[in-house]
Amino acid sequence: MTTNSQKIAVFREAIPSFSCKPGCHDCCGPVTASSEEVSRLPMKTDQEHDDAMDELNCPYLGENGCEVYGERPLICRLFGTTPSLPCPNACAPSQMTDPKIERQIHKFHKETRQVLL
Repeated sequence: MTTNSQKIAVFREAIPSFSCKPGCHDCCGPVTASSEEVSRLPMKTDQEHDDAMDELNCPYLGENGCEVYGERPLICRLFGTTPSLPCPNACAPSQMTDPKIERQIHKFHKETRQVLL
């Protein structure tokens, strides 16, 4: 049986990467992530979460961008790589995420407990 951790690893490999517009953080708003993904991130205080929500940002968005880029959740990785989550600055990989993979990720999100970041 495939574990959630194994699924996350497979999904991460299947999502293409691309370069964002320098300094852009347009997709770094509040997002949800699976409990498994959140467990990989450093703890933030309730105040840090509240402050981020006041600005409609992710609590892991720092002065220099994403503080957890290597461990960012699947939903963050999907931004800009699918027609349903386009980059507002028209940045994109040369090849978009396979629609089948995107559907599998959304199914994974529906089947796992989600936490608001």
